[in-house]
Amino acid sequence: MTRPLALETDVGPTPPAEPTLGAITSTKPKSMFRLGLEVFVQNRLAVAGIVVVAVAVLFCFVGPLVYPTDQVTVHLLNANLPPGPGHPLGTDSSGYDVLGRLMVGGQVSLIVGFAAAAVATIVGTIWGAIAGFFGGIVDAVMMRIVDAILAIPILFLLLFLVTIVTPSLPVMIVVIGLTAWLVPARLVRGESLTLRVREYVQAVRVMGGSSWRSVTRHIMPNVIGTVIVNATFQVADAILLVAYLGFLGLGISPPATDWGGMLSKGTQFVFLNYWWLIYPPGIAIILVVVAVNLVGDGLRDSVEVRLQRR
Repeated sequence: MTRPLALETDVGPTPPAEPTLGAITSTKPKSMFRLGLEVFVQNRLAVAGIVVVAVAVLFCFVGPLVYPTDQVTVHLLNANLPPGPGHPLGTDSSGYDVLGRLMVGGQVSLIVGFAAAAVATIVGTIWGAIAGFFGGIVDAVMMRIVDAILAIPILFLLLFLVTIVTPSLPVMIVVIGLTAWLVPARLVRGESLTLRVREYVQAVRVMGGSSWRSVTRHIMPNVIGTVIVNATFQVADAILLVAYLGFLGLGISPPATDWGGMLSKGTQFVFLNYWWLIYPPGIAIILVVVAVNLVGDGLRDSVEVRLQRR
């Protein structure tokens, strides 16, 4: 008698298939940088802000090469001409071409804005990181200095400084930068107070590492997200401060100018309806400041997502 063949159901359950390399790769978590970049790109206003800032930089620094004008010699015969052939945005009271003046003035505003923000960020980051890391009496003394300076209105302090020194491009960068480092210092100090108790910072001390190494290699790199976000807002604030000083007549010395100085000069002819002396610099200030703030908002969202992931 022959034995019946075994059915397939008698063999037993089929072992699960091993995951392929593609499946493993697809489940790999995204890096923090890529995650933050995706969040930033999804913010259309932040992307539009970057585009506006890039266009402003090209307009101010590449524009004079394409549309050269004389911004040194006064041409009184061409004073206050309305927009027309040869002068797309007209001329001002000194005969300067307004379009070319807008490019040259934008160079001063953007250079001072970005450079002063860099000075403020560097000084504030170092100050805040040292105060937060060491704590105790060092933190108390350093932050009381910050609080004392913050008690003075920044605009008043800025006006005082520019009246005792001759305004120039390097002077304005240093003056604005050294009056704007207080907010970054407080932000970095708060982050440092939380980071100094982390295990990897304590391990540096146990292994005999110096305090300077802990600050520069562990504290400051971990607050870089907060620093970058604040730096964008510092740029916007610096551009506004330059405009304030120029509007009050305390900006850079003629024949150089900035957008605030152009706006101040244009307001002298507001009752004569010389709109081409007011609207171009005013619109330029508003567009660039709003664009930089939008970029800062996008960076803030990206950093918050990265911190949640961490």
